[in-house]
Amino acid sequence: MRPILPARGRTAAATALILILLGLAGCGGAPEQPAEPVPLPQPEVAPLPPDEISLELPPSAWSDTFRRAEEALSRFEWMLAGDILDELPDEPVADGAFSAPATTYPGATPAATYPGSAPADSYPGRPAAPSPYGDIAGIDAAAPVPALTPDDRVYRGYLEARIDYVRGDQAAALTRLEALQRPGINPALEYRARTLRRHILSLSGDYLASARLTDLMLRTAPGEHRPALRRGIWHDLQRQDEAALRDALAAAADPQWRGWLELSLLGRGSVAEVPADLAQWRYDNPEHPAAEAPPGGLGYLEQAAPANRVALLLPLSGRLAPAGKAVLDGYLAAWFAARADGIASHSVITLDLTRYGSVREAYDDALAQGAGLVVGPLSKSAVEELAAQPIRPLPVLALNRSNGELPAGNTALVQLALAPEDEAQGIAEYAYGRGARRALVIRPEGAWGDKMEQALRRRWDALGGTIANTVSYQDREAYSGVVKSGLGLEASEARARNIRDILATKVEFNARRRQDLDAIFLLSRSGAEARSIKPLLAFHYAGAVPVYAPSSIYSGIPDPKNRDLDGINLVEMPWLLGASPELRVALAAGGTGSDSYTRLNALGADAFLLQSRFVQLQAGPDALIRGHTGLLTMDPALQIQRELWPATFDGGDLRAR
Repeated sequence: MRPILPARGRTAAATALILILLGLAGCGGAPEQPAEPVPLPQPEVAPLPPDEISLELPPSAWSDTFRRAEEALSRFEWMLAGDILDELPDEPVADGAFSAPATTYPGATPAATYPGSAPADSYPGRPAAPSPYGDIAGIDAAAPVPALTPDDRVYRGYLEARIDYVRGDQAAALTRLEALQRPGINPALEYRARTLRRHILSLSGDYLASARLTDLMLRTAPGEHRPALRRGIWHDLQRQDEAALRDALAAAADPQWRGWLELSLLGRGSVAEVPADLAQWRYDNPEHPAAEAPPGGLGYLEQAAPANRVALLLPLSGRLAPAGKAVLDGYLAAWFAARADGIASHSVITLDLTRYGSVREAYDDALAQGAGLVVGPLSKSAVEELAAQPIRPLPVLALNRSNGELPAGNTALVQLALAPEDEAQGIAEYAYGRGARRALVIRPEGAWGDKMEQALRRRWDALGGTIANTVSYQDREAYSGVVKSGLGLEASEARARNIRDILATKVEFNARRRQDLDAIFLLSRSGAEARSIKPLLAFHYAGAVPVYAPSSIYSGIPDPKNRDLDGINLVEMPWLLGASPELRVALAAGGTGSDSYTRLNALGADAFLLQSRFVQLQAGPDALIRGHTGLLTMDPALQIQRELWPATFDGGDLRAR
């Protein structure tokens, strides 16, 4: 039997929060407190010497130039940053220029976490005297221009890498950053270079490399930086598929890195197994940086008090019956699979919401039947109606998302939804991670298109991207004209007509699209729309520009017509990219799966998953659960946010990247 250790890092406040959010989810009363386990003796471990590095930047005669370049890059003005760096002396870099011994600089000021720049006052040694050299502050007129020190050259290389990154050449940025990894590099500059490198690796999908680099940074990072670094490692590892994790574990020799990989795999086990596995892992890794407070909310599972009975409030008759049945099928498939493995002991009661006069009546019936947790309702209006109730004794896992802020209740009302806004943010990150910086948006008119564009813009602007143009369409007849307008072909044709009129003769002309686009966001509501518009992009000379779209263009059903979507990049739920094959097979075998509602099958399966890991989400931004509909986190408004998988249409089939 595996040894069980007492959970560490728990607080009374955290425990109270858990009980509130769970609404004392049991059969009408508070859960029994588990007996305190008997601790095992801990192995003797010698304390590690303090090894935090100083992040104070080295003094430099060029500190003002570096400061202004940092400020320009914080605004994504990479051309201005380049002009500022041109003020630096252009001198060759000798072999071994970066090998000077590092110096410790007292009075460290913590460096800003990328992509934000460090504050202006963090650069010591800035002279106040006016400069006869214009922007080169503090240099005496009679003195020669100071040469760059080895630290200056490293700093310039780092800023040039940032310029490469902001303008979209991530390969060049990584090459520059690799060149800076020399013995004797100033630790503050090395930390900044590594921070940028891990940011690029993670955003571009190289999650293992990003996590490994972050693990190395964690060992010497200042204390205030370590929680964010631990969170970054965990998130990167949770984004990685299990096979790659196991391959990395088999090749790992470093104990701390092995510990991270083991913990990530451990967290994907069943809820019933995690507490014992975590206790064993802690015993084996007592000095690991994740031992005191396990990431991802894993430690909260040691205090979980699952409900003994769960009520499903779904529309099982009437207009919404097919959708309600699809959710029910997905939930029951996951529940039966868990029962077969001996890890689902609760009972399930199903209530047809359509047969009640109100959502409140159905909720009260669930309470009367001894439910400890309610899953549902499904429609947005029903969620808002239930949220408006002043008294809710039972916690609720709603299967839709309210448009506005919900009124406060006395128990949790968590909202899990297949919100298209999540996908708009996802394709923004997908495109930016592949080097796109200037984009055209093609979208339908109306409220849906407005909502999608707003979500896309928020994330795209935050990343540093630019929307060069936005065009919208009403119907099929408008597709060609909208594409031509968005690509600037109409303006090109107008210039040709003007030239013909001026010359009063026939002039041979080939229309030219605008050349400043490196991405097209096709925010179509359906596959039919996307299949009509995608060929028009090629016809109008934009076939080589990468196209990104939400999952609304894919029905989930293989279709030969989807060859017209070849090359389109999108984000999609793992359920439709080969994940959870056993559940999908069980649904098909039982005749309960629906091709038309397959995403709602996945929603039901995730409702079961989150119900069992409900308390884990209270870890806040640290929590990340691999679900059937995506990577799941919960924001302060108790809304579940989904991060989806990148995918591409190839030969008419949707394939994970």
